[in-house]
Amino acid sequence: MASKGGINRMGWLTGILAVAVISIGLISATTDRRNFEVVKNLDIFYALFHELNTIYVDETEPAKLVKTGIDAMLSSLDPYTSYIPEEDQEDFRFMTTGEYAGIGALITKRGEWVLISEPYEGMPAQVAGLKAGDKIIKIDGASMRNKETSEVSEKLKGAAGTTVIITVLRPGIEKELEISIKRQVIQINPVPYFGMINDNTGLIILNNFTQNCADEVEKAINELKKSGNLKGLILDLRGNPGGLMDEAVKVANLFLPRSSEVVSTKGKVSQWDKTYRAPREPLDTITPLAVLINRSSASASEIVAGALQDHDRALIIGQRSFGKGLVQTTRALPYNSSLKVTTAKYYIPSGRCIQAVDYAKRNEDGSVGLIPDSLMKEFKTKGGRTVLDGGGISPDITMEQEQYSNITIALLMQQTIFDFSTQYASKKETLPAPDSFYVDDNLFQEFVDYVLSLDSFRFESETNDLLNKLKDAAKKEGKFEDAKNTFEELEKVLKPDVRHALLNARENINPLLGSEIVRRYYHEKGSIVYSLKFDKELSTAVKALQDVEKYKGMLNGTILTHAGDRRYNN
Repeated sequence: MASKGGINRMGWLTGILAVAVISIGLISATTDRRNFEVVKNLDIFYALFHELNTIYVDETEPAKLVKTGIDAMLSSLDPYTSYIPEEDQEDFRFMTTGEYAGIGALITKRGEWVLISEPYEGMPAQVAGLKAGDKIIKIDGASMRNKETSEVSEKLKGAAGTTVIITVLRPGIEKELEISIKRQVIQINPVPYFGMINDNTGLIILNNFTQNCADEVEKAINELKKSGNLKGLILDLRGNPGGLMDEAVKVANLFLPRSSEVVSTKGKVSQWDKTYRAPREPLDTITPLAVLINRSSASASEIVAGALQDHDRALIIGQRSFGKGLVQTTRALPYNSSLKVTTAKYYIPSGRCIQAVDYAKRNEDGSVGLIPDSLMKEFKTKGGRTVLDGGGISPDITMEQEQYSNITIALLMQQTIFDFSTQYASKKETLPAPDSFYVDDNLFQEFVDYVLSLDSFRFESETNDLLNKLKDAAKKEGKFEDAKNTFEELEKVLKPDVRHALLNARENINPLLGSEIVRRYYHEKGSIVYSLKFDKELSTAVKALQDVEKYKGMLNGTILTHAGDRRYNN
């Protein structure tokens, strides 16, 4: 006969089993309902698609209809979940590897024609003699008039070892030039520049996280160390949109001890959750380090900056980063297509997720807002400093992003600086070295005269912007007709003065103008060297690394930084 305690235990076990059975039943029922919904809606979609293609009044394009449906469906989720059809696989591979087969040049559309905007140094296009500003008239005898950049790009690409004949018109030369170029595998170096910017501070610019980018960063560090006097290092991730997470882990590992946590991922499929740790011995855990970021630093860039910040290994300088804390996985689909799908969120060592928006909670108009400050949580770095989640990586030293004047923006948008530089290079064979070249008064006046000679150049001054807003407000309030004459007089008085605006914006324009001119003679690397002279964020980083005591104080928390200040997350 069982004891009373035995009966209670049996009852307890029976109750647990009953709850377990009910739970399994509920899970099973939920799964069954979900599977039914999937099958039901696929049936509806197939039936609708069949009817549409059978009886619609006009001829339909089945592939186009399906692609439109897929794109619309995925756009309701997040911007990073996307369908990649077979014809786009090459472009997707280039995004992850930085490699393709072609001539090695950037192109841009101008009116009816596509132009060479930059031949990569040492690549077939540059070696064969193509120059920035060359207008592509024909490719292999076929006219390129009114072709889109994607169409021209497709013609320029091809199997390595094959030849393409490009006919161009070059400014300053009346007759067409026919240039034969042998295609080759083009590998874009993710580190376009590294060097010593003063006697003891090194700079490495990393443009993206493609395959083997960590190896390129490691090579750069080793080369800089050969100077024998490296006492500070700056890693520039500004404008770096991210890329491969594994490469981000490897880059962080260059500065963090083996087994240090770099990032972890958590998603719906718990079996895929993983913590990524530094897999090898680091290259340097001692040299003072600063990382430059801005609003365009995203994804893998934020993993590196965030991990180094959380381990108190580097000062982060610049503007708050983009805030992309979503992880994508590529899944193979039939007919050589694929799905790039968001499967998880990533978390950096302090435990914070830096995703800035919640795509699951949209506004009534379908838009998505930033995570409000009130919902941000505080976390601690390894040394106890306060940092926040939900808004990208907040810098330790925050700097205002440079604001361009209206006329500077107009010059860039209308590619006026590009065109002037092309014309300038067609008349002048040589240029002083990038670090000694500068835009003097004569050159700037030549540029002003060039802009004034253009009938097509248009811009609205800041004053005109305000006047237009005032006119709109007056119309809404029904007061515009009463003040119409006054507005007309103001428009005459405030008519944009291009010469005056150019002179006022010279501080904005000079770095851009000089950089574009230098690019014609010394390519991307020369342009970077020239631009370093005007880089305020870089100068701030250099000063921060040179003041060793302040640097240490900011990292150990004895000197307050902006990283945990909610004012910088608005």
